[in-house]
Formats: sequence, structure tokens, C-alpha cells
Amino acid sequence: MRDFPPPIRAYTDRGAEAPDTRSPRAFLWWMVRQNGGLFWAGLLVAIIWMVPQTVGPWIVGRAIDTGIVAGDPSATLQWVLVLGAVTLVGACSGILFHTVIVREWLIALYGTTKLVTRKALQLGHVLTRRTPTGEVLSVSGSDGDQFGALMEISTRAISQLAAYLVVAAIVLSTSVRMGVLVLVSAPLLVVLGTPLLRPMQRWQGVERSRNSELTSMATDIVGGLRILRGIGGEETFGGNYAGQSQRVRQSGVSAGRWLAAVESVGVLLSGGFVVALMWLGTREVAQGRLTVGQLVSFLGYGLFLVQPMRTFVEFAQKWTRSVVSARKAVAVLSQRPPWVHPDEPADLDTGAEIVDGTSGATIRPGILTMVVSAVPDDSAALADRLGRYLPSDEGALVSDEIPEELKGRAAKRERSARARAREEQARRDEERARQPWGVTVGGVDLSRVELDEVRRRVLVSDTSPQVFAGTLRSAVDPLGRLTREQAERALHTAAADDVFDALPGGWQGELEERGRGLSGGQRQRLVLMRALAADPDVLVLVEPTSAVDAHTEARIASRLGEHRAGRTTVVMTASPLLLHHADEVILLEGGVATAHGRHADLLADSPAYRSVVVRGGDADPSVLSHLAEESR
Repeated sequence: MRDFPPPIRAYTDRGAEAPDTRSPRAFLWWMVRQNGGLFWAGLLVAIIWMVPQTVGPWIVGRAIDTGIVAGDPSATLQWVLVLGAVTLVGACSGILFHTVIVREWLIALYGTTKLVTRKALQLGHVLTRRTPTGEVLSVSGSDGDQFGALMEISTRAISQLAAYLVVAAIVLSTSVRMGVLVLVSAPLLVVLGTPLLRPMQRWQGVERSRNSELTSMATDIVGGLRILRGIGGEETFGGNYAGQSQRVRQSGVSAGRWLAAVESVGVLLSGGFVVALMWLGTREVAQGRLTVGQLVSFLGYGLFLVQPMRTFVEFAQKWTRSVVSARKAVAVLSQRPPWVHPDEPADLDTGAEIVDGTSGATIRPGILTMVVSAVPDDSAALADRLGRYLPSDEGALVSDEIPEELKGRAAKRERSARARAREEQARRDEERARQPWGVTVGGVDLSRVELDEVRRRVLVSDTSPQVFAGTLRSAVDPLGRLTREQAERALHTAAADDVFDALPGGWQGELEERGRGLSGGQRQRLVLMRALAADPDVLVLVEPTSAVDAHTEARIASRLGEHRAGRTTVVMTASPLLLHHADEVILLEGGVATAHGRHADLLADSPAYRSVVVRGGDADPSVLSHLAEESR
């Protein structure tokens, strides 16, 4: 199966085809096109499976009229053999149809998952600011399943429509009255069922939105379970989750009522159709217009057509669900990254000085620089700028959620207004992305460098890193590039020996999702070890030792400089144990660099520096002198 997993290259491969996100229906048609020849092959097989079934009742009628009624055993046997051959063809094509349709379903399901994954890679840290985690997970999982179901029901519905038309032609050629009854039944079902589809779609959309919010709540609770237990917040958050789950249940019940109404119309009309067909057929026989065999054929067609009619109802249900899911998928996949490719990409010389225009800080190459600030957010913002990450207050998009009280045209107008607002904000983001970034490396602004190149050569390890489930080796070296000696060197520098010892199996020991089995200090050192193992040209660490004890912090501080010797390293910290080993320290006041130098010199000469590092600028001069001497 060369097309599974589906080869999705959108978003991260330049020039690759991206989904059509102009509207939910355009996106669904794009999904059909992505299946390529497989969809049309499945449709062909489905028609081969369905159409032979349409001649079954006709064959039975002919067997009755020419064989049983006429008392001709040979004719009866002949028609029985023909019926057996048709049944065999239908069985074989049915098996092939099921195989192809499952393949279509899987391609649509996992293709959606890969699309969302690549969009997450393209947007990076911006995605979680624009879209709740639960929404992304729902699009990747349940919505992808809806798209797979739509592929299946579309193929089946089209093939059964073809069967319906064949049956109508056969019946019309035998009896005009009964043929008209057959032709009218399906359009009547559509006319009666259509008014029920809109409220069903609305409530399915409400259920989908509430369910994604519930998923986000579950993700947040699991991620913060240790903290919640520490502050006694389990009951409060558990109550919120229970309340939201009840709202999901209520919307599901409301959607189910309309779904039941649609199905009821289908069952009622199908049953009424069979009764009407039988009544009219009996009258036709009584009046000599139909033979007994033809009446049996018509009854068989009446029972046969119940299946296409119910399939049309099922198609309407899954279509409305798919439109709801497609609207959510479009809201995620249509987001444009707040970066643009430079027209003439410049090379990144990480062996040159790095200058931040906002703060005025200058990072000299090849040394261990530490940044001190009384406001941690200022130093964290500097780290974001050095790595070309958007500030935390930028990147948010307008929500796609529509208030439940808005219905019909009001909801449509509100959705269109929000779509225009998203487009306008995306346009502003793109315009901003074309402006100079404000951080230069060797005189080259980072906006002139390909973002992939910046990410590859400048690594920012912040205070909220992700730890995925897997072995310790895969967590430290996900690309499998390190030798054992290199991995052990990173482990030694990060003082993470106890992390290694805590996992049965050492490097092959299994970590839980988000490192839940580790303490906060162990998880922080694991992340530091991973950053060191990556060995980037420029490494930016944000508070890398805030969760470890003083003894462990001293060991890390004494080893970090040697490990990164000759390469640019920037550490955001106010810890004296780390600052003591810095080649240069930069002081930020109000986000602006006001002083720089050795730790000992700043400790002796700068009251502002002392107020941050010593936790009090009015300390006894003799104590400050002693601290300065120790630093030297």
C-alpha cells in the first residue's frame, strides 16, 4: 500500500500542495481529491457490487413466470443458475468494496492527523496561543474519523443512487404507475428530511465545540495534577470538568433528538413506500396488468429500495457532521504562520556578535554570558527575541466559536465577520513578519535568515519544555545522533545521574508523558541534558536551575562553562552560584541593558545588580566585599 500512510507534505515542504481551506465544503472536496484514483476505484467497485443486485428481483420474477407458473423445470433451473452467478459476483465485489473503502477511510483519518501535525510544526509555539489544545486534538482524532466516514458513505450513496436509477428504469419499463412511485419516493424523502438537517447540524456543532473544550480541560488537569494536589484544587477542577461533561451530554441529547427525527422520517417513508408499492402492485395484478412474477419482482424491489433510501438518510447525517468537522479543521489549518520566507536569505554567522536592538544587550561570541533582571519576564522576552520567537502577547487569532443563541443568518453573518477578522489579523502578522526583527548576528537581522536555519543553530530552552513518553535515550537524543560518550557527558554536566539511576534500564528506561514520574528538579535537569546534547551553535537557557537544590546547582554551574567552551551560551538567571562562573554578566533594568561585566565587579559597583542578586542592595559593605572576593 504505497499510499498508506498518506504522503502529506503540506506546510513544511515549500511548494507542496496545501488543503483548500476557503470553506468547509471546499476542504471536503479537497479530501476527496487527495484519495485520487482510490476514490474512483472504490466507486467503480461499489457500482459493480450494487448494480447486479438490482437484477435479482427481476430474475426471480422471470423464474416464477417462465418456470414455476409455466411448469418448466429447465427454465426454473436456468434462472436459478443465473441468480447464483449474480449473487457470486455481488459477494466477490462486496469483499473488494469493503477492502477499498477501509483503505479510503484510513487514508482520510491518518491524512488529517498528518495535516494537523505538519501545521503544528509550521506554527510551532504560536499554535497553542491561537487554538486550544483540545481543539487541535479533536481535529486530529475525531474529526479525521468523520472525514473517513464521509468517504465511505459518499461512495456507497453514489453507487446506491445508480442502483436506484436502474431499478426505476426496470420498473418504468414494466409499469409506468409503479415506476413513477419509485421515482417520487427518494425526492420526497429529501424534501421531508431537509428542514430537520439544519437544527441537527447546529446542535452537532455545539456538541463538537463543547467536547473539544472538555478535552482541553482534561489535558490541563492531567498536566497539572501534581500542582492541583499540592494546593487542594482537585475537587474544584473535577467539578468544573463534571459540569462541562454534563453540557456535552445535554448538547448530544439535543443533537440526538434531531437525528432521531431524521431517521424516523426515513423509516416512515421507507415503510410507507413498501406498503404503497404492494397495494398498487396487487391492484395491477387484479386488473391483469402485471403477472404474479412481476408482482414478486416489484415487492423485491420495494424491499431492496429500503436500503438506498436509508443510505441517503445516513449520508445526510454524516454530511452534516463532516461539515461541522470541516469548519473546525479549516479554522486550524487555515492559520498562516507569522513568519515569511526572506526574498534573499542571508547566512547566519553564529561566530559573530549578537545584538538585541530592543534591550541594547550585546552577546559576545564563544563565551558564557548570563543575563540578570529583577523582572524575569524581561529576560525571558530577550530569550524569545534571540531565538526569534513571538512574545507571549502576540499571535492570538479571533475565535471561531459562535454563541449558541445565534441561529440561521445571524450565525452565518457572525461567522463571516470572524473569518474576515482572522484574515485581517493574519495580514497584519504577515506585514509585521516582513519588518526587521531587531536582533542582528554579525550585522545580519534575523528576519533575513531562513527560520529553519535559525531554529537549527539557535536553541532556546525555556521554563515550560515538553517531555514526551519514551526511553531516556530518545528523550535526550531524539534523532539518534549521539555516541554513548557524548550522551554521558551531557548527563554529567546536567548533574542528572539520579535521573539515570531512577529509571530501570538506564538509557532504555521508560519515561511517562511529560515526565510525570520525575520530580520537578529531575525533569528540569533532563531538559538541560537534552539541550546540551543538541550541541547548538548558540544555546539560550532560561532559568535552567530554578527547581534544583543549591548543591546540585553548584555542580551544574561548575561544569557548564567547560562543556560549552568556545561556543556562545546565554543563561537567564539571578543565581549567584551560576553568575560566579559567567564570563560576562548583563544587567537588565526595565528591559534595557544598563550594565555589563564580571559578576564580582558588578557586585561591588552596581547597587541595582546587588538588589537583584543579593536580595537587598543595603547589605553590609564588608559582606559585599567578602562576596566579591569569593566571586573573583
